[in-house]
Amino acid sequence: MQKAFKWLDTRKIKYSFYDYKIAPPSDAMIKEWLKQIPIITLVNTRSTTYKNLSAHYKTDVLNTAKTITIIQENPSILKRPILDIDGKYIIGFDEEKWEKELE
Repeated sequence: MQKAFKWLDTRKIKYSFYDYKIAPPSDAMIKEWLKQIPIITLVNTRSTTYKNLSAHYKTDVLNTAKTITIIQENPSILKRPILDIDGKYIIGFDEEKWEKELE
């Protein structure tokens, strides 16, 4: 996240930061993301949070019906940052991709 903040600040791009750890994303927010983003991209399977989930939850997280609840209970499972550019989402910090989309 720090690299993303620094990248945005250096380019004087205004942004607002939504901390999912303090306020988990709403059902509507997650459903909106899932319209554009495959679950496997949205969920950080390399995160400690994901690795610490039981095998049952790891299977359930890929089941759209249960994904929302699991993400809300474990917001650290999300890949971050999730950049919203007028309703188009970019997941994770990728400098080249961000340059194409934001500059």
